[in-house]
Amino acid sequence: MRDAFRPSRRALVSGALASGAALACAPRGLPGSASAFAAPRPETAVDGFIATAGVEEGFAALAYDAALDETARLPSVARLHGLDAHGPLAVAVGRRPGHVALVFDARSGRLAATFAPAPGRAFSGHGRFSQDGETFLVNEIERPRESEGPGGEMGRGVVSLRRVDAGFAIVGEWPSGGDGPHDLLRAGALLAVANGGIEPNTPEARDAEVTGSSLALLDPRTGAQEALGRLGADLASLSLRHLARGSDGALAVAAQDLLKDGEARPLAFAVGPDGALKPFEAPDDEWRALRGYVGSIAYDRSGGLLACASPRGGRVAVWRADGRYLGAVPLPDGCALAPAAQAGRFLAASGYGETILIGVEDGRVGALSRRTGGPRFDNHMIAV
Repeated sequence: MRDAFRPSRRALVSGALASGAALACAPRGLPGSASAFAAPRPETAVDGFIATAGVEEGFAALAYDAALDETARLPSVARLHGLDAHGPLAVAVGRRPGHVALVFDARSGRLAATFAPAPGRAFSGHGRFSQDGETFLVNEIERPRESEGPGGEMGRGVVSLRRVDAGFAIVGEWPSGGDGPHDLLRAGALLAVANGGIEPNTPEARDAEVTGSSLALLDPRTGAQEALGRLGADLASLSLRHLARGSDGALAVAAQDLLKDGEARPLAFAVGPDGALKPFEAPDDEWRALRGYVGSIAYDRSGGLLACASPRGGRVAVWRADGRYLGAVPLPDGCALAPAAQAGRFLAASGYGETILIGVEDGRVGALSRRTGGPRFDNHMIAV
């Protein structure tokens, strides 16, 4: 790589984390009180990111500033997974089968509230604030009754709507459009839900070869299903799991493979307005290098690039948004992934405590800087 790929670490990291998402409102009142979820007021944007991690003998949600220095920590006895934020208010949802979600102030790490899935259900790891921040939508999975036996079923999916100023109480719910929903994301005028079906590496996946996954596009006002995308029979072993949205509204979904047969199967797909799934392109060896597992996906700020992190493959792969493969950088056990503020840049972090800044220049992918000594970063992080 030429010298353009070697600026100073602090300059790179500070630029990368300078406010990528302008978060414009904050809760009134003290965290933990009923008034914490009253009408929002204007607030200065937060520069940094939040992540989930393993710390000491437990877990935590962590906040970092623009120099990658930890600024807040919220300990948790449960393993946390996906995150979302609206203003300084953030939510971390428990990893499947999740039994709790934590609401906290991303500036201070103070716990504001907790909430649980509806009776007979489990969280699957992801939830999202509505555009106005008044509602939090979270995927829940109905647990099969014991009398039904395992049967390979993941449980019917439900999107629950929770009112923020009512302490995240459920005010409505819709079918997710499939079994085993994982991620969900607003996509233009619709809500996209990745229904993973049978999740790889779970008891239900034993001897299974077909996940039954789907990509549902729902009306965010009514929950009505507008479109449903499915993979062909040759890709039926893939579980659709994580979603990313580009600045131009483009939508992509990443997958994980039930089978460990060494076959090269695409693990990233562009989602059409009708739910149709178009695979991104890559040489077979590059797909195999991801070892059937993408744990996180993100567009860069321009929307012109897409990155996928594979902790099993120990690498982060990058494509142009039109589907052309560009290359990958090594990151052992790397999964947490977020767009940096500058176009053409991504932040990624690993379970070994390493954080890297990835850049693309002249069609080439490289690691611009690395920092070690962090916590055991888990699956996800977001810029705030």
